[in-house]
Amino acid sequence: MSSTTVLAIPLWGDLLAVGIGSLQGAMFASGFRDRRLDLLGVAIIGVATGVGGGLLRDILLNVTPVALQSNWYLPSTVVAALLGMLLIRLFRRLDPLITFLDALTIGLFGAIGASKALALGLPEVPAVFVGVVSAVGGSILRDMLLNLPIALMHVGSLYAVAAGAGTIVLVVMIDLGVPLTIAAIVCVVVTTVIRLLAVRFGWSLPEQRELGRIPRMRWPRFARRQSAAQTAERTETGAIPRYRIDKGE
Repeated sequence: MSSTTVLAIPLWGDLLAVGIGSLQGAMFASGFRDRRLDLLGVAIIGVATGVGGGLLRDILLNVTPVALQSNWYLPSTVVAALLGMLLIRLFRRLDPLITFLDALTIGLFGAIGASKALALGLPEVPAVFVGVVSAVGGSILRDMLLNLPIALMHVGSLYAVAAGAGTIVLVVMIDLGVPLTIAAIVCVVVTTVIRLLAVRFGWSLPEQRELGRIPRMRWPRFARRQSAAQTAERTETGAIPRYRIDKGE
């Protein structure tokens, strides 16, 4: 077992964090009118989004999920989800505040997940992975329940990248002997800043491309220019240009 302790926050703070996740999950689901979710469906989406990350984290760590050790977590997520659906117009107006709180939440969940993994003796790289899963696992379960492509696997606003950057900072600082509380605060700040900047400026990772489709740098041409016949007989094969040149030239 490692000497690292688990980051602990008050119960009310944990409930607030999972409530924000549930609220966003319900608001997200309510935007798909074709799904025609009833109150039970919205409640399930809210529970999955709010406590899904923690459930996946504890399953990976082979411990009893925290959300199942108290009577407060599941009712809190259900209430938050129903409020998110019923008062969606109000919360849409508060979208900047909710986005900010959500960024804080993923940083907090990432810090809790990574510190818990380190406390159970996991190496640094798996601990970062557990932290990221803890931070973004709720959105993965949400998309799976709604039968949608998982948002984290598509070009987006660096949701998982922000969580990963924060947890990496936390793990490195703990290895350097920095107290857990300070490392966790820095983790949350790094995650929040990256996430908010990505939302504000539309940052995203590059789209996947095969090597042949990557734009080539244009350098000044010093070689002999091709003849008109060579240029006219150019054919395209996928992304790779192919030339047929007469032998007589």
